[in-house]
Amino acid sequence: MRAVITVVGKDTVGILAKVSTLCAEKNVNIIDVTQTVMQDLFCMIMLCEIDKLSGSFASFADAAKAIGAEQGLSVHVMHEEIFNSMHRI
Repeated sequence: MRAVITVVGKDTVGILAKVSTLCAEKNVNIIDVTQTVMQDLFCMIMLCEIDKLSGSFASFADAAKAIGAEQGLSVHVMHEEIFNSMHRI
């Protein structure tokens, strides 16, 4: 199973480190990362394997959202199937 993590907000030092640390703590394998900074806006998408996720998916998503709230970022975690369904025409 895979999940998509999106992060958007004001660019600051350590955003990637904070999100990847959470992934490591929850045994989530980051497969691919794309990120860009547009002026001072940070945008990142991570594709992750969640087959060996420690704990529930909901608790992982809540923890990611909490990191976002602490940093003033929008952080969303969703199953890949939901992400694909949302972006299918």
